Amino acid sequence: MKCYQSEIRLKPYARGFHLINDIIIDSFPEIEKIQSGMLQAFIKHTSAALTINENADPTVRVDFESHFNKMVPEDAPYFIHTYEGPDDMPAHVKASLLGSSVQVPITNGKLNLGIWQGIYLCEHRNHATGRKLVLTAFGS
Repeated sequence: MKCYQSEIRLKPYARGFHLINDIIIDSFPEIEKIQSGMLQAFIKHTSAALTINENADPTVRVDFESHFNKMVPEDAPYFIHTYEGPDDMPAHVKASLLGSSVQVPITNGKLNLGIWQGIYLCEHRNHATGRKLVLTAFGS
């Protein structure tokens, strides 16, 4: 079994949902050394998340942002943790709903995603800095 790990830093992204497949593949060429295995991507932050969803129509990502903002509004009167602004606690809730990692099968040195699937960086802060991901590929 082979195992590779790398930590990458993403550039700052605007609030919203962003496809990052190509960044992961370009930043982590060790994926090509795995014939059958898994990639785990983990985000080292509590106000952003990772998920897998539609990769073709960008309106899906706009709708995700709209829905999450309605589901977890910034002006909720019960939020106490607002030290870093009105998007502070809502960002933490959204990140917990989506999760901090995704796993994708690797087959013949390539990510084995469905034809319409992409890995999203889910940025929930208005003024986020670059995010760090830990990428781990393992298999034979």
